Amino acid sequence: MRINRILLATPLVVVALVIQVSILARLQLPGAVPDLLLLVVVGLALVYGHVGGALVGFAAGLVADLAPPSDHAIGRYALVLCIVGYAVGLTRPEHGRHRSATVPLLAVLGAAIGSTLLYAGVGALVGDTAARHVGVGGLVLSATVYDLLLAPFTVPVVMALARRTEGEPLTGDGSGTSGTSVAGREAAYGWLTTGTGFKASRNSMKAGRAPKQSRMGGRGGVLGRSARNKAARIKGVKRL
Repeated sequence: MRINRILLATPLVVVALVIQVSILARLQLPGAVPDLLLLVVVGLALVYGHVGGALVGFAAGLVADLAPPSDHAIGRYALVLCIVGYAVGLTRPEHGRHRSATVPLLAVLGAAIGSTLLYAGVGALVGDTAARHVGVGGLVLSATVYDLLLAPFTVPVVMALARRTEGEPLTGDGSGTSGTSVAGREAAYGWLTTGTGFKASRNSMKAGRAPKQSRMGGRGGVLGRSARNKAARIKGVKRL
């Protein structure tokens, strides 16, 4: 994992965890607690891809497992966020960036539902039945609503910061880059060719010699007629 990703992900994870534990968990909202840490992992995974998303998710989940007042087995949330980060990172395009907000929004929706179900499922495997007593359906619904409400204020900011540290452009994608660069190269080559020809003609005139094009017959000479005849033959073939 690149050093710039670590330098960005570390403070984001710490700040999100502090806000979640000290503020969001104390609001006493019905159902689940708004998961700001999950949204940070989703935003980073959308930019870093599946490998970076899995690593960030595992590290963020492990920090949440160790941070007080943790009341579950260590590694439980790390496994959940690792899977979520990997799955969300698979939606990242190979070239460029997401063209609309539909895919990130669906990623947040799937992460909210999937993380709640995975957390409850892993808890059932290790003997934690708290989710069963509270009601998995209510937890999934409340977690989805809370995360969707927080996502517009969190995920775009995290993605913008991640793209800035990655050196990617904040506007546009990779689809038009090749065409622009090719057009730029063609324009540059044409400029160089024109400039070279003009300079050669000017130097020839200064030296008292006729330009090369004039000595060869110019535009109306032998080369000009042969080029026109060749173009006429090509056009005739194309008509057939």
